[in-house]
Amino acid sequence: MSDISEIKNVVIESQNRLAQMLGDYLSKQSLTVDAYQRYLSMQYHLTKGVQRYFMNIAAHEDLAKMKSLRAWLVNFSDEEEHHYLIAESDLNKLNLPILPMPFDVTLWHAHFKSIVTEKPFVRLGAACVLENLAGGNANKWTHEALKADFLTKENTKFIVIHQHEVLPHGDQIFSALEQVSLTQEHIQDLVLGAKQATVMFLRMIEWVFNPECLSVLANNGKQQL
Repeated sequence: MSDISEIKNVVIESQNRLAQMLGDYLSKQSLTVDAYQRYLSMQYHLTKGVQRYFMNIAAHEDLAKMKSLRAWLVNFSDEEEHHYLIAESDLNKLNLPILPMPFDVTLWHAHFKSIVTEKPFVRLGAACVLENLAGGNANKWTHEALKADFLTKENTKFIVIHQHEVLPHGDQIFSALEQVSLTQEHIQDLVLGAKQATVMFLRMIEWVFNPECLSVLANNGKQQL
């Protein structure tokens, strides 16, 4: 058994930061169609091909003696593989196209693809954040966002699934890590990945809510700084 309290503390901080961002936005206005399109487009590009990360992690030699974690990762990759299609379907139900990949999603993939083979626990730390981010203090604001008048059960399947009330992946990933013997280096990599994921994902959320944010300048069609 491993003590992963340090990674859990990073996740709580991430949840609190997301709650602050959601609260600042939703306390002034309801979720807009434009912001929702941007959110689903971002998630489409973020989750497409996600199974490759977890298969890479499972294949690492450090998991040769972590059979339960390896088995969980393979199953997890199967469950997550088609989630990008759910984001696409939600957009289709609103007759909205998928927007081009945001620059911060490009940076996410460029970073994690470059290290996942040699530093798998950094990417696994990022997964700890993504799978738990909608919980804690952020949960009430996620429910608040779902009150927008254009949203229905038919066009909110992605966000509802990722509240993890039916598939509790956030709890599962913590449990899978606690059940194996992690080294201090593994813990440090998990924490680093969680911190990196927090920074990059919250920049993506800023892009969702603020069309004038800095990262928009890197999008195609933006003519000047």
